[in-house]
Amino acid sequence: MSYRSLFKKCLIGSFAVALCLFQAACGGSSDNGSTPNKDIIQNAGSDTMVNLAQAWAESYAGVAPTVSVEVSGGGSGTGVAALINGTVDIANTSRQMKPEELERAKQNTGQQPIEFIVGFDALAVYVHKDNPLEEITIAQLADIYGEKGTLDKWSALGIDHKACESGEIIRISRQSNSGTYHYFRETLLGDTQDFKLGSRDLHGSKDVVELVERTPCAIGYSGMGYMTEHVKALRVAVKSGDTAYPPTLETSLNKTYPIARPLYIYSLGEPTGATKTYLDWVMSAEGQKIVEDNGYVPVQKDSEPENEATGD
Repeated sequence: MSYRSLFKKCLIGSFAVALCLFQAACGGSSDNGSTPNKDIIQNAGSDTMVNLAQAWAESYAGVAPTVSVEVSGGGSGTGVAALINGTVDIANTSRQMKPEELERAKQNTGQQPIEFIVGFDALAVYVHKDNPLEEITIAQLADIYGEKGTLDKWSALGIDHKACESGEIIRISRQSNSGTYHYFRETLLGDTQDFKLGSRDLHGSKDVVELVERTPCAIGYSGMGYMTEHVKALRVAVKSGDTAYPPTLETSLNKTYPIARPLYIYSLGEPTGATKTYLDWVMSAEGQKIVEDNGYVPVQKDSEPENEATGD
């Protein structure tokens, strides 16, 4: 055999091997025993809800092995933006979508977002475990966080906080794309003013609790599902003289705790197929048990608000 013929034979053989490897890597095998493709549900949004959403996704993998729910956080604003752009199937939010957001989503995608209330959360006010303070009012919180507020020393609340040498109240807050930030601000201040500058603004709910744990002078707010033994959740009253209540399942359900809110999932249009089946499961007894197991308040079937389209 000539050198030219031998070279040609080797070249053809090498090409065949490379082609086989490429087909295998790209799933080009005709093996009938291959695993069928999964339905993927893209889910993004609220950091308050991200642990809950991941718990749902992990549990649902055992219920529906052919469905993969891919969860990411980033804040309610991130989830809403992704829904508006049509890059997710469902968005988790700890606030309602705004009318202008609903309209943009419809303009961009041709579909109206549909709102589902999937649970409730008490927004806890956390201080360091060595802080002697036990309760606080909405008015005092507004005086700490609001731009017109003047309350900046722990002594002004009538306590001797020995663990905080400076006596200064260090405000821990969330970044402005967070639904938790918007809900807390509106609860304290309405829409008449903003938070004052100088707070330490964090990306995630867990981050707030961890920083309060490490900072004796700190006060911060986060979902009650992020409670640990290393911080203290204050009892909260609406105003001076009112009974102050702790953030619990019971006080959230009976509405005695004044900083409790719904948790939402928005779908892009009426959910269908795998997304509808998944949301039905989230609202089922099994899905709602996971809500409770993660420290949130399940939707009560006897008082469940109607889920309906909003903003159009």
